[in-house]
Amino acid sequence: MTEPSTLERLLDEARVEAEVFALRPDYRAALLAVDGIVPGPSDETGEALLQEAEAAARRALDGRPVEQLPHVAAWREAYRAFGAKPQRTRNSLEALLRRASTGLPRVNRLTDLYNAVSVLHQIPLGGEDLSRYRGAPRLARATGAEPFDTVAAGAPVTEHPQPGEVVWCDDAGVTCRRWNWRQGRRTGLTEDTTTALFVLDALAPLTDAALHAAVEDLATRLVRLGPEVQITHRLLTAGPTSAQGD
Repeated sequence: MTEPSTLERLLDEARVEAEVFALRPDYRAALLAVDGIVPGPSDETGEALLQEAEAAARRALDGRPVEQLPHVAAWREAYRAFGAKPQRTRNSLEALLRRASTGLPRVNRLTDLYNAVSVLHQIPLGGEDLSRYRGAPRLARATGAEPFDTVAAGAPVTEHPQPGEVVWCDDAGVTCRRWNWRQGRRTGLTEDTTTALFVLDALAPLTDAALHAAVEDLATRLVRLGPEVQITHRLLTAGPTSAQGD
């Protein structure tokens, strides 16, 4: 098991570059580093949570377009700010909400959990396998040279982001393109993942209280995934931040 101090060091080194805050000074990233997870496939607990999220999405939409939800609209504006077309590359929250009416994806225990929490709290939320990370997570605007390990037409390929695109990356390359659009294959969660990083992305009008509630909900559910689960979290904002362990 990874020592808590290792998780804390990793989050201490995590950063959002000033050029990203220049695009959206209201941006906040809540990071949770989690160890001691008992991994596994989709299960009954996750199925119940996904069904709850699907019902919540139907209530939230209630006949209105997904893009009119306040946090979805804010992310569409953020995408336009770095040159992406949100009608073609949808943020992860919008993509999930659009699938909720016909059924959210069932992937594995961890992915099902964070997808459901994302929909329940209407916040983009991603998960990564920390054992496959190289260095600390960093959110920056891409040069265009960074490698992105993904799949196209069913086969592994290496792509590159557009220059200026907002990307999460580590020392080995891009882990998630266009802020929270598509995660890479290299660090994807699997049924064998025991140590993970979760990223919750917030823009106004989502309040700090609402972001905190989403973090607490996710952490509470993660703690149930094993008797030795340990969680360290950190909030990255345009001001001073700190890491905290549970």
